[in-house]
Amino acid sequence: MQIASSGGRRLRHAALAARAFALEAERTVTRKELAAAAYEAEVALVLRPSARQILSALVASWGEQAWERLLVWPSNEYLANRTGYTERAIRFALNHLIEQGLIIPKDSPNGKRYAVKDLAGEIIDAFGFDLTPVYARRGEWARLVAEQKQARAERKRLFDEITVSRRQTEAAIEALALHHPTIDRTAIEEQLKSLLERTPKRSSQMMPLDLAEAWETLRKTAEKLFYEMGNEGIRFRHNESNNEAPSETCTRGFPKKAEAVLPKERPAEHLSPALIIEACPALKDYGQPIRDIGDIVAAGRYLRASLGAHESAWNEAVADLGPIGAAVAVLYVLQLYEDDVASGANRIRNPGGYYRALVRMVKARKLDLETELLAMRRRRMS
Repeated sequence: MQIASSGGRRLRHAALAARAFALEAERTVTRKELAAAAYEAEVALVLRPSARQILSALVASWGEQAWERLLVWPSNEYLANRTGYTERAIRFALNHLIEQGLIIPKDSPNGKRYAVKDLAGEIIDAFGFDLTPVYARRGEWARLVAEQKQARAERKRLFDEITVSRRQTEAAIEALALHHPTIDRTAIEEQLKSLLERTPKRSSQMMPLDLAEAWETLRKTAEKLFYEMGNEGIRFRHNESNNEAPSETCTRGFPKKAEAVLPKERPAEHLSPALIIEACPALKDYGQPIRDIGDIVAAGRYLRASLGAHESAWNEAVADLGPIGAAVAVLYVLQLYEDDVASGANRIRNPGGYYRALVRMVKARKLDLETELLAMRRRRMS
């Protein structure tokens, strides 16, 4: 079969380039195979909806003839009935498919689309559209789809990094406002506002190259400022000359057996970093030294994400229990969860939900965190 043009259609470079694509020798193509290649082409080239439907209608009209080229000859009336588009929309869609190098027009002398039959009535040729490039370029479609998938994964990774940096930056600014309300936060807050305005939505296809790095820099700046303010502006804290065991001041005067400690046996000041460290070894995941109760609050805020608890859960806990109570509850639940996983019991399926429930129980005075921590430490020591 010879590909010829009547000259009635504007000559396109894409149509000439598409003629170079051919099927393998003695290759037969089924309609199912052609439809699969057309679907990959639609995804790879991100075709508009009208072009997708017209291409699907063209594929549906393929009669699986054992020819060298995949020729179809549906009329515009047939395409309109299949897709519901007007004749004008169909012409635009066909031209778009030609520009994309998916189909090749094979025009008849009178511009009509029809099949050519021999004396026996067998179809031997046709005038219409050649779908050979759709199938012949299937390797190219697969490569483009893989590249798009990789680009989506990379874009998701960048958005995830930005989300984490944004949340941690906001948490650091909130901590500064809570613990150091007199410090000037204007510069950091303005940088945060500027980055929020520059950051596109997740549905956006474009991502500024330096945006993730800018968020990471702002996060580090905010956290460093909070850390330095916790050290009262100095680089190192004062070291006490106390050589006794860390738990000495916390355990003196308490029974040494493993039963639960009654509330009357423990004054409130015994809720100390030493007690929390001994009761909750999971604090090692924080990766920073714990020197005072301010570090406990910072650790609780940081490790809240390890429970899978939303930031709103932390905010509610701070409102109900205060920042210290909220942080201690995080560490207590985290240790319970790690002990549960280590034992193989797997009773805590949703540690974030467990954290919310624990906060409600503490607020309702159905549970006392200090008593629970003392009991947990005694169980661990025994």
